[in-house]
Formats: sequence, structure tokens, C-alpha cells
Amino acid sequence: MKGRPVRCLLVFHGNAGFALDRTYFVEGFESLGKGWDVYLFEYPGYGARSGSPSEKAIKNAAQEATRELLSSNRQVYLLGESLGSAVAAHIASVPGRQASGIVLVTPFTSLADVARRNYPFLPVDLIMSERYDSVSALKSYGGPAAFIIAELDEIVSAESGLKLFEGYNGPKRLWLQKGKYHNTLAYRPSEKWWKEVAGFITSPFP
Repeated sequence: MKGRPVRCLLVFHGNAGFALDRTYFVEGFESLGKGWDVYLFEYPGYGARSGSPSEKAIKNAAQEATRELLSSNRQVYLLGESLGSAVAAHIASVPGRQASGIVLVTPFTSLADVARRNYPFLPVDLIMSERYDSVSALKSYGGPAAFIIAELDEIVSAESGLKLFEGYNGPKRLWLQKGKYHNTLAYRPSEKWWKEVAGFITSPFP
């Protein structure tokens, strides 16, 4: 007889740096006590991992890692930061309920929307081959989703994250960090939002 699934968090980092730069996500969830295994996923072509960092390659590798965790009797939760939020949204959208809950940190609606905001003079739809469309992905999810948004986000804009939050129809909760920029969110293990987020994604209906 199988025992109770192990609860684990699979973290998809942002575009800058690599997975080992995000140990604060490990520290944040470990501060909650026993009950969480945290895995930092590395993208193909990032850090020491070989490969090409295309949208297709990243999504395929992320899906493979998720399947591997699920096959070993783990209850999988996803956390995506910035670019990684779109990866998490994609994995959550895959049929078969691969994600029990997701956390989206500084998320955006789609990469094309971010590009339009930053480069309004370019024909974005014609020149961009990678989309990372979280709006479309989340339509196929429906589970609990926690949104952590930086009020003064200068990279993807809080407006984009809020639009994604408002358009999502599943169980959701928003944490808007006042006065914070894209890379200055409060990640200290003592921050109360860690416990609040973990509580929400595991028990969205109190």
C-alpha cells in the first residue's frame, strides 16, 4: 500500500542567473518546518546544464521533471518566478492534474505583452517566436494559484501580473508587496507570506 504522498515544491526561476541563485525559495519553505521538499529546476542552457534555452526545450524539460516527481508518489506544487511563472502555468495546464497548486511570483500575462510595453515601436507579434502565454495556460488549470506581485515592478509591470490574477477563474489569492521592485521582493524566511502562501495552496477552501 502506498503511503501519503510527499509534498514537494518544484521551483522555476526567472530569466536572469540560474537555479542555485534562488536558494531563498528553499529557505523560505524550509522555515515552515518539516513537510516540504523543495527542488530548484534548471533550464536547458542555463548554469551547468547543457542544451538550448528555447521555450519548447524548457517546457519539455520542466514537464519531464514534473512527471518524474509524480511517479515517485509525490504531491507536486509549482513555483514560478518571472519567466518561470509562465513555465509553471504551462505545466499546470497539462492534462492529468500534474500540479496540486501553483505560486506565481512577479508573473505576466504573456511575453509578447511584456515586449509591447517595453518596446512599443516594434511589431512584436511579427518578430517574436516565443510567447510564454500564461493567460491561455491558466484557462486549462483551475486549481489554487497564489500571486506575489511587486507594486513597482519595472520589468514586467504590476499591471500585467494583476491582469493575469484578475482573469484567472480558479481559487486564487493575491499578495501585493508595496514599494517593491521586480528584484527587491521580501524573501527573508521570517516574512509571514511564506506561511500564508503555503497554507493557501494546500488548503484553498478553509
